[in-house]
Amino acid sequence: MTRAGEETYTTYEQSGRQGDVSISTDGLPDWLDPVVRAADTVQPHQLSRFLPPESGRGRQSAVLVLFGEGARGPELLLMERAGTLRSHAGQPSFPGGALDPEDGDPATTGPLRAALREAEEETGLDPSGVQPFGVLPKLYIPVSGFVVTPVLGWWRTPSPVGAVDPAETARVFTVPVADLTDPDNRAMALHPSGHAGPAFLVEGALVWGFTAGVIDRLLHFAGWERPWDRTREVPLDWRA
Repeated sequence: MTRAGEETYTTYEQSGRQGDVSISTDGLPDWLDPVVRAADTVQPHQLSRFLPPESGRGRQSAVLVLFGEGARGPELLLMERAGTLRSHAGQPSFPGGALDPEDGDPATTGPLRAALREAEEETGLDPSGVQPFGVLPKLYIPVSGFVVTPVLGWWRTPSPVGAVDPAETARVFTVPVADLTDPDNRAMALHPSGHAGPAFLVEGALVWGFTAGVIDRLLHFAGWERPWDRTREVPLDWRA
């Protein structure tokens, strides 16, 4: 079963490697309907208390929140950053990074190009098999000064993925949504600074920080969240 929808961005020409890109909900699987509705209605303050500075400071960036369908049903694509990186070393994350000038306008089409370009560079996926179907409000990562646009994608035609550059990416993996919603896999990550945030213990990794926050809010607003023990804490290393 699939659903029909309308394009919300006009397809545009891209002079770089990825070709035409547009946002469209046409032909998505029915199970993504709640995510589409959440993307259309969620407000920035409902996703995070860390929002872009009013001054306009911050480096524009984008991440690809890529939904696919695996052997155990819906799943998300994640990667683990190399432990030698200066920023967010060793953390599981969505593929993504800073916008390049050739990506275009950060207020319109730039994040789409950047998310797909970075995902290809980091995981080797074929961007032509990815259908962007929405964007979430821009969020802010204070520790690194990034203003991040989460781009939602449907992995319409899956392609092989893996760590393209070990200096940047330790591994690439998928996580079933069923594991992300399993209460046994949920906890609060306790930072040495005293800040606590949602975390997921999946696929041999502790997913926390910005990535876990976006996943947590998507599960909540899509109606997929199951009750879990918010008093369960996992301490983070002081270097986190």
